[in-house]
Amino acid sequence: MKKLHPLVLALCAGTLGLAPAAHAGAAKTTYPVVFAHGMAGFDNILGYDYWGDDYGMFVGDTCSLFETPCNEDIDSGQKSFVGQVQPFQTSEARGLDLANDIEGYMASTGATRVNLIGHSQGGLDARKAARELYNRKGYTVVSVLVSVSSPHRGSPVAKYILDLKPGVSSVIAALAEIYGDIVYGSGNDGYAAAKQLVYNDYSSTDGVTTGAKAFNVNNPIDSRYASRYVSLITAQNGSSVNPALYLVSEFFYDIDGDGYCTDDCDNDGAAGKGDGYANESDDDGLVGINSQQMGYRLKYSESTFGFDSVTNDANIPYLGNINAPTSAQMTSTSSVINQDHLDVVGVGPDTFDEPEFYAAIFDYIATYD
Repeated sequence: MKKLHPLVLALCAGTLGLAPAAHAGAAKTTYPVVFAHGMAGFDNILGYDYWGDDYGMFVGDTCSLFETPCNEDIDSGQKSFVGQVQPFQTSEARGLDLANDIEGYMASTGATRVNLIGHSQGGLDARKAARELYNRKGYTVVSVLVSVSSPHRGSPVAKYILDLKPGVSSVIAALAEIYGDIVYGSGNDGYAAAKQLVYNDYSSTDGVTTGAKAFNVNNPIDSRYASRYVSLITAQNGSSVNPALYLVSEFFYDIDGDGYCTDDCDNDGAAGKGDGYANESDDDGLVGINSQQMGYRLKYSESTFGFDSVTNDANIPYLGNINAPTSAQMTSTSSVINQDHLDVVGVGPDTFDEPEFYAAIFDYIATYD
């Protein structure tokens, strides 16, 4: 959460008769952390810096003498790198681009392994890149792979847009409404990007098998590709949701994403089904909670006076087959972070402390890499 001024902390400690504790930050990871952006990334999204706080500071920016702004919650020796892939494309294509970026980074720094943090579609890209790097190098390159708000089993919004349902005049225009005009950039394929995020193959006549289900078969959770797979899940509802996402839910489609069934039984574009209760915190404006778990589910805990933490959620079992979650893995709200899809990458204004959130993820990674 947003940190209080040090003077306020000192006064609180004095008032309560407590000695002010030293601020604890994140441990340095053994291997560098590579960030994989979601759809519409790289430099910014809706005018906000991707992987930044509300004011544009990169969450992986370490502090050196007299440097400001910087992320004071991470170790000064922490190494991190932001991958750059095509904003609108399939994860098969984006994952290969990400693998190329990572290989170049490893060659220039001498790193032998990396950790990956992928937001939204970047979580799918990271799985593709992890497999590709294993195939190229012949060993497990990715240590810890973290997905944040990722549509591993599809998003109903993608299918709604592709189907040109009420409120949607064209696929590209609808994507621009959500993500901005970057969709019109050279090399983008908004149609391919949207079809990637529908659970089933969207078209049987286009000559190519697309969709999250097939992607998950081709890029499974496998200890050869990454030593540890973990995920953080987000959901939020109402006026606190980013205005672009609020308009999606109010005028396009309510995702309603916490009902259980095998595959996409209600043909809405995501595995699972709606539970019949609209306007509740079962999605983050774009992705339902039934789509987001991969590997271990993580719990993010905020602390007013200390360092935020990320830990394993012992209540929800490990998900090894992404296409076959249990009912609990699809529907449980355990450890769901009360933020929308864009809050967690610095699209504000909001009260979410992005630098400390990612510092807590770094600290978790350092425990396992």
